[in-house]
Amino acid sequence: MTTEFSTIGLVGRFQTREVGESLSALAAFLRTQGVTVLIDADTAAATDIQGYEIVDTATLGARAELVIVLGGDGTMLNAARQMAEYSVPVVGVNQGRLGFMTDISRDQMLEGIAAILEGKYSREERVLLDAEVLRSGERVFHSLAFNDVVISKGDMGRMIELEVKVDGGFLYVLRADGMIVATPTGSTAYALSANGPILHPSVRGLALVPLCPHALSNRPITISDSSVIEVTVAAPHQCRFHFDSVSRFDAQSYDKIVIRRSEHTVTLLHPDGYSYFAMLREKLHWSATPRY
Repeated sequence: MTTEFSTIGLVGRFQTREVGESLSALAAFLRTQGVTVLIDADTAAATDIQGYEIVDTATLGARAELVIVLGGDGTMLNAARQMAEYSVPVVGVNQGRLGFMTDISRDQMLEGIAAILEGKYSREERVLLDAEVLRSGERVFHSLAFNDVVISKGDMGRMIELEVKVDGGFLYVLRADGMIVATPTGSTAYALSANGPILHPSVRGLALVPLCPHALSNRPITISDSSVIEVTVAAPHQCRFHFDSVSRFDAQSYDKIVIRRSEHTVTLLHPDGYSYFAMLREKLHWSATPRY
């Protein structure tokens, strides 16, 4: 088969028997199509797959023309964030539960990937967040986030107080359990359960969603994704910053987190016929038959 993707990387959800079986089947299929297959090192260690070149993340990003992710949204988030720096597109095979970002079902894996190899796909760019934590003006932590940055009270049993600014302008002092800064991709994740808005991926916006605010008038607000958000932890409070629920930082009073749109974007490939609204109807059961 003639395809624009001559070298493809595979990343799988760790320590799951079904993923190991799917990974082996997909790797063998790609080899029959004349594709060079690279296996992510952590995935290989967890699945014991053999007979393929095993590479680290940097090599995967430098050499792969496409990365196929077998797993759920968490696996997809991690892989997409890592590949964004290298501008490598990713496509997901759902091995999890909801799978908002993993478009191809496990039982249609080979057919779906074959269609993509034939060029039957659409390409979409998604926003990535860049976040840095400042302490006394010095950077002490940095991370990217594809879904969201979450500021939470952590292990504390009481509310925290946060001073929030947007583009240097004062927005409010928030007394709450925390706040979520979500991309359109992350608007269907934690932010959705906190009554945040669903943002279509084409909307150039970010959602600021308070978590259990003391003042019920503190409502979710959508701002431009070109805005810079600054959140300072008020004394004597401490809190925790989470980045896609993958990395975290324990913040002290007066620490400031600065969140802005990253210079990198995530490139997703969708199979022909993909519809964002159809995905929402399926995952959120909007068209389910009422049960009485």
